[in-house]
Amino acid sequence: MEASVKLNWQDELNNNVTTLDELKEYLDLDAEQEVKLQKVIDAHPMSIPRYYLSLIDPNDPNDPIRKMAVPSEEELDLEGSYDTSGEKQNTKLPGLQHKYANTVLLLSANICSMYCRHCFRKRLVGLSNDEVMGRFHEAYDYIAAHSEVNNVLISGGDAFFLPTQVLGKFLAELTEIPHLDYIRFGSRMAVTFPNRILHDPELLEMFKAYSKKNRRIYLHTQFNHPREITKESTEAIDMIIRSGVIVNNQTVLLRGVNDTAETLANLQKNLVRIGVNPYYVFQCRPVKRVKSHFQVSIAEGYRIVAKARGMLDGISKRFRYVMSHEKGKVEILGILNNEIFFKHQQARDPQDASRFFKCRLDETAGWLDELEEI
Repeated sequence: MEASVKLNWQDELNNNVTTLDELKEYLDLDAEQEVKLQKVIDAHPMSIPRYYLSLIDPNDPNDPIRKMAVPSEEELDLEGSYDTSGEKQNTKLPGLQHKYANTVLLLSANICSMYCRHCFRKRLVGLSNDEVMGRFHEAYDYIAAHSEVNNVLISGGDAFFLPTQVLGKFLAELTEIPHLDYIRFGSRMAVTFPNRILHDPELLEMFKAYSKKNRRIYLHTQFNHPREITKESTEAIDMIIRSGVIVNNQTVLLRGVNDTAETLANLQKNLVRIGVNPYYVFQCRPVKRVKSHFQVSIAEGYRIVAKARGMLDGISKRFRYVMSHEKGKVEILGILNNEIFFKHQQARDPQDASRFFKCRLDETAGWLDELEEI
């Protein structure tokens, strides 16, 4: 018998489900659904690793894993914006954003292992590379010339979609800049496609080489539901941690996925159990093809988060509930009577740094722009 050939992670991703015919091998779709879903896919492509598809209950049309991976006819709703955080105005070079004085964001790729249906960069992911870094040396020169920058976030798309050799080149050069204290990667691959980590020992060796005691590498990942914490994703996270990388999680609050206190609390507890630090819970951004079916109101979101916190203790409850707004990273602090309270954790305008403010409560508002400051 001929020995089976073990695919490398790039080959596995090339086997992603990208068409409705392939999707129908896993899920039942009626003819009317197919017509509508094809319209969605024509605008924003579908790409789902077969591993992640295996987590979906095919008998549950409201399965939370399905909602994040499989296109929905609700994506035909164009309410919202494709740039909800003012990324265009923060772009200094193609693929380099400098919104906060201390942080530079590098958009290193426009491709992910999976095209999440709630993605806030739907305008570019899988579609356009116009906003992606083209020449790393230009980004390097910019960072080296700005001594106020003490950290770099390499994201995308998904930073881990790039070959390990490319990531290593980034680290080799960035770690030579003396005013950088730490470097972060933004990737959801440990969640959606853990074989990227499990099948690439060179990636882990690279982390060991560059995550030192005096300058750490961080990974920001995104677990949104407890069922994403599987044997495979847990093993991938463990390997990353053992390579010296500190792992933080940024959950997005999503209607129909994690919009109950019980689900959110269960997620945070299990993240701590596997060694992942709860970092942020993000208010879902009002993105076109996302807002109408994924966003909960700020007031509802606050109550969900507050109740979840009441079920948690210690490390599992230290995340912040925030929105990444054009003005900065705004923490949602609480509701009292008919007022809702906020604080700028990071601000585009230095005068707003740490500013505490309040707005008139509106139970339907999903974004800061829909509230009246008082």
